[in-house]
Formats: sequence, structure tokens, C-alpha cells
Amino acid sequence: MKALQASTSYNVGFGISAAAPPPRPSRHRHVILAQVEPTEKSVEIMRKFSEQYARRSGTYFCVEKGVTSVVIKGLAEHKDTLGAPLCPCRHYDDKYAEAQQGFWNCPCVPMRERKECHCMLFLTPDNDFAGQEQV
Repeated sequence: MKALQASTSYNVGFGISAAAPPPRPSRHRHVILAQVEPTEKSVEIMRKFSEQYARRSGTYFCVEKGVTSVVIKGLAEHKDTLGAPLCPCRHYDDKYAEAQQGFWNCPCVPMRERKECHCMLFLTPDNDFAGQEQV
């Protein structure tokens, strides 16, 4: 992952006069992690996995192809950065810990147990958004 350093600090002051001296530079640097594009190889691996799993589970991709594309790309990014295809559609306080635990790694436990995919990558035939394709 690429790290970007914040070069500007923002102060929101309530009740601070305009004549207040500017803040002193902090000795601590803040690091912001930038999103990294997944490798083409990882995207292809996750696409093939998704197609195989859809066929095996009797599920279908979303009729809106952009949804499928974004989810597969998110899985590939997590595979590259975390070493596991962590569900990209959820918020995690600690992505690395979640990836190590495995509950939300694709296919996640709710998908394997109940065919419930929060990302809408794998949809049952009765879902209004399910397309006719598994590839």
C-alpha cells in the first residue's frame, strides 16, 4: 500500500479569537493509506473463482454488470493487500484481523450457510436483481 503524508492540519475552533497564534507543528506525522489498484492477475483469479462458485452454488450475478465488476475488484484488492478475499462491502475496524478470522472472507459464512450475499455478487434465482449469467 502507498502511504500519503498529510501536509495540512485543520483546526476547528469554537470561541478562539482570530488573533490566536497558529498551531505549532506537531512532532508526530499522520499517515493516510491510499487505495491501491489490485493486480490484473488477482482480478482474473477472483473473476474465475466467482464464476465457479456461482455455478457450484446455483447462484447468479447481478443483472447490473457494474455491481459484479466492483465487487470482484474489491475482493482482488483485499486478496493483494490482506492475503484473503475479505468482503469489500462491509466496514471493519481492523481489516487484517477480520481477514485472519475468516468469517467475512468470500464466500462468507452467511453465503455458505444461507445463500445470503451482502455484496449482491451471488444472487439466488428468485432475487429481483439476479441476472441470467454465471460468467
